[in-house]
Amino acid sequence: MKKLIALTTIAMLASSANAGHKCRGTVIRSGKHCQQSQVTYITTVHAAASPVAAHPAVKADIVDTAISAGSFKTLVAAVQAAGLVDTLKGAGPFTVFAPTDEAFAKLPAGTVESLLKPENKAKLQAILTYHVVAGKVLAADVVKLSGAKTVQGQQLDIQVANGKVSVDGANIVKTDIETSNGVIHVIDSVLLPADKDIVDTAVAAGSFKTLVAAVKAAGLVDTLKSTGPFTVFAPTDEAFAKLPEGTVANLLKPENKDKLIAILTYHVVAGKVMASDVVKIASAKTVNGKSAAVTVSDAGVMIDKAKVIATDIETSNGVIHVIDSVILP
Repeated sequence: MKKLIALTTIAMLASSANAGHKCRGTVIRSGKHCQQSQVTYITTVHAAASPVAAHPAVKADIVDTAISAGSFKTLVAAVQAAGLVDTLKGAGPFTVFAPTDEAFAKLPAGTVESLLKPENKAKLQAILTYHVVAGKVLAADVVKLSGAKTVQGQQLDIQVANGKVSVDGANIVKTDIETSNGVIHVIDSVLLPADKDIVDTAVAAGSFKTLVAAVKAAGLVDTLKSTGPFTVFAPTDEAFAKLPEGTVANLLKPENKDKLIAILTYHVVAGKVMASDVVKIASAKTVNGKSAAVTVSDAGVMIDKAKVIATDIETSNGVIHVIDSVILP
């Protein structure tokens, strides 16, 4: 009799399993639903073994992530026009500070249309690569930096204030959108690299009139407008005014051109040396051939006896650091 009951129970279980579709959606609350619970359990095991469940969706690359987001149409169009699609779909990794469509809309009317023209491809590439940093820099790392060198070559200035992070004045509005080849941080403005050379930057500043006049008198304009890069420790007009009366007028005379060249080239270092690098060195070899002493103290950074009062003014062919006195070789 016990064997008959056992066989009947097994048959009932088998019958319930075969009719498993009837048990879908059943909430198991008591022992009377034990058969359904077994069917549910078997279904769960099969779902867990599914290849789809076992392998999470693969992340898209930077370009495809931007396309799928839908809020970077202008950026994607620019990347395509600049011929940078393959680069940003490459292995990387890259960190992209991505301006939204609204960010591009802030630019003067006609700017985007002009940049997308084939004849402006080089300029567009420079702007776009200025938004890209080599390596994967997550938000937790960004807030620890004061600057980041871009693929374009110039440095982005990073500021953290009142719980907000900005890059060259553009606010980061969303962070850590991870992709298969890097990470995207969303910004609310388009970043523009410096497009003036050292001479034109000094002229535009308006506080280096004496320096510009001296560069012209020394015949160094073409040199300081060339590719470089150069690092210039630039004395202000007030710095030149500290020299004994008549010194500048005397140096500007044609017969003193060689002496003027020696003084001016003592203010120039070959290569691009940002402030973060300057503070790590004890001296800097100048284009003049002699080395200027670098001293770092609580009072600030000194180049010989001149104090550095402003740093990292980037140009298209180097960087300018402003000093409060003329340094003499």
